[in-house]
Amino acid sequence: MSRYVVRITPADVGRRVSVRSRTAAPAGEAPLTDTVGRLTTWRDGVLTVTRRDGTVAYVDERNLVAGRVLAEHQPRERPI
Repeated sequence: MSRYVVRITPADVGRRVSVRSRTAAPAGEAPLTDTVGRLTTWRDGVLTVTRRDGTVAYVDERNLVAGRVLAEHQPRERPI
């Protein structure tokens, strides 16, 4: 059985994170979603995560199921 753990706090603002949260999914769809990006704010119970493509996700901390800090994204080496 999986055990979800929230390992992020407001002190992690500015870091790259992965969060799993509950959604209001229609019947038959997964009730959880994953978001990966930079935790840009955590204010008044709402996390703001900015994805690499620039889109922003807002996660109510009451819906937070799991979260962790990720290693910084390393740029790929380009062949010479």
